Amino acid sequence: MSVVEFEGRRPRVHESAFLAPGSWVIGDVTIEEGVNVWTGAVIRGDDDTVEIGARTTILENCVIEAPTGYPVVIGEDTVVSHGAVVHGARIGSGVLVGIGAIVLDGAEVGDGAIVGSGALVPPGAVVPPNQLAIGLPAKPLREVREEERLMVAREHERTASKAERYKAIYANE
Repeated sequence: MSVVEFEGRRPRVHESAFLAPGSWVIGDVTIEEGVNVWTGAVIRGDDDTVEIGARTTILENCVIEAPTGYPVVIGEDTVVSHGAVVHGARIGSGVLVGIGAIVLDGAEVGDGAIVGSGALVPPGAVVPPNQLAIGLPAKPLREVREEERLMVAREHERTASKAERYKAIYANE
């Protein structure tokens, strides 16, 4: 893992967070307690701020960037899946951003929502709380079902547990 200061902007990473080897955290980034960031993820706050809430998971190969004028805020207990892009957007708490999904400048994803795999949330779009949004461009399809909510919670617990095990492995190297 690499934590990089950029032009006086230094990441703030809670001591309980897990940053996997091969992840990058650059610039004005705040990572709260219990966050786990996996290999290949890049979190850039070199132009604006990035805030990642407690217990959130950023899986492999995600790109999170805050371009000038578009800070990124990701809430608590959220899962940003493999290869997803969050670019200048606000993501609520308890959200799942699916594999390969893209959420662009000024977009907002409400608490408890799911952005389906491969979906594109265009600039300025809003996904209301507790809605499943899919497609190109992403459109709210329906209310998130209880079993989907439980799946997100299980995925979060699984990755948080795995992060603790990996921390122990890397501490011994």
